[in-house]
Amino acid sequence: MLIQRPLVAACAAALALFLPSISTLTATDSASTTVQERAASPEQPAPITVIVVRHAEKVAEGSDPVLTEAGAARAAELARMLGHSGVSHVFASEFQRTQLTVAPLAAATDLEVQVISAREPAAQVAAIEALPGGSVAVVAGHSNTVPGLVAALGGEIEGLEQHERYGPMLADDQYDRLFVVTCNPSAEDAQPVSTLELRYGE
Repeated sequence: MLIQRPLVAACAAALALFLPSISTLTATDSASTTVQERAASPEQPAPITVIVVRHAEKVAEGSDPVLTEAGAARAAELARMLGHSGVSHVFASEFQRTQLTVAPLAAATDLEVQVISAREPAAQVAAIEALPGGSVAVVAGHSNTVPGLVAALGGEIEGLEQHERYGPMLADDQYDRLFVVTCNPSAEDAQPVSTLELRYGE
């Protein structure tokens, strides 16, 4: 059967008008699917960084001792080391030695020291887990609270001493250990926790 050329030309013209519509529809469907997939898989919140230190060297006298000259120098070194690292929150216990350890850092970053009792470790963990993603928190604790806090955040510390009453502890003469814990407690899925140990001061 012979098809007349005008009819072929008309069909071709109609097809040319129809194809862009199909292409546009396909692209629209694809874009819609991509948006739906993104909506179904929300981005995870940014992790938080927690820098945990023991208080600096303290004087031997009194139930709530202050820092020694060496301790004050270590506190100043902590401020120098972390003053430009984006610290957003500073925590300490109710004791002077922890507050004095982070006081220079708080002054350098124009932050208020948030005091949480050393006897309420769960409250300290809850305060950290409530921080917004991307936060950088510094916590000054004690030889018997630092290991527990790091462990509660999912981190690990090596080289601890075992105390009969308090469990894992930092050695009594260790003031220079600094632990950087990166965690994401707000993530819906379990996220890996990393622990980096540094040393600071003399």
